[in-house]
Amino acid sequence: MSMFTVTVADIVDEAPDIKSFRLVRTDGSPFDPYPAGAHIDILGPTDVLAQYSLCSPPHEPESYVVAVKRETGPRGGSAALHDRVSLGSELRISRPRTLLDVAEDADRHILVAAGIGLTPMLSLAFALHRDGRPFDLHYFARTREQAAFVELLEASDFRRAVHLHFGLTRDDQFSALEKILADASAATHVYTCGPEGFMARVRELAEAAVGEDSVHFEHFEAAAPVSTGEDTAFELELDTGEVFDVPAGKSIAEVLEENDIEIDTSCREGICGTCVLDVLEGEPDHRDNCLTKSERKAGDRIAACVSRARSGRLVVELP
Repeated sequence: MSMFTVTVADIVDEAPDIKSFRLVRTDGSPFDPYPAGAHIDILGPTDVLAQYSLCSPPHEPESYVVAVKRETGPRGGSAALHDRVSLGSELRISRPRTLLDVAEDADRHILVAAGIGLTPMLSLAFALHRDGRPFDLHYFARTREQAAFVELLEASDFRRAVHLHFGLTRDDQFSALEKILADASAATHVYTCGPEGFMARVRELAEAAVGEDSVHFEHFEAAAPVSTGEDTAFELELDTGEVFDVPAGKSIAEVLEENDIEIDTSCREGICGTCVLDVLEGEPDHRDNCLTKSERKAGDRIAACVSRARSGRLVVELP
């Protein structure tokens, strides 16, 4: 994966456990505009690679902004960014990519975020406002003090589209989501990001209101595998004609790498979509959290880092 060096130009405490980092190119040149909803990989000071959503205006190339919540997980990437990165630090990042595309045919866009899940919704809001497209942004947090970017939201040019929901119980949260989606039309699209339980509630209600193909989401961490299939061996054929055995306990990506066949990978958890390949023949056993329900049903794409095959043979096309 191609990566390049950036410099940390600013750090802001956005909430007690959330810091934003403004990144600029080390050579002083501007970035290319990026698609709204995109994220980048950041290689932190402990050589942990992690994905962070870009939350600056996509059309402003002077800098990228990411927000990082301090987590206590075993990899420690976010803690290292909080504790070991300062003004002037250099980091390695990837080029932006997105799984959270703006639907071009929507009559209205509803953005629903909780906690650090606000970050991809910010870039969507900037882009939708710039393009003059109708939207509402609903942000849920435990308290105002624990919410990130509140002052930015309240001072933004799209502040009339912002709705803040603080301190709601689970039942009140569910009721609020029902009201938010009550007037959604068949052409409305819904976008959501946040903790797994929150996103599950939003997706349940949104899919009932607008249909599963009109609900877009991004995961920050891998949920439990969605497959109930057994982890059995299968045969993998490439569009080049090469054939490999994928044993139980090894992923498609690992087998390809062992045979010196390079594909882009990043999260290794099935959440970022970097390693998705086209399926030409066979039935995938989807275990990812990046493909939509309709993409899984179609069976023509597979996340090579986690998913397997239900059929004895799977034919895939290399990018």
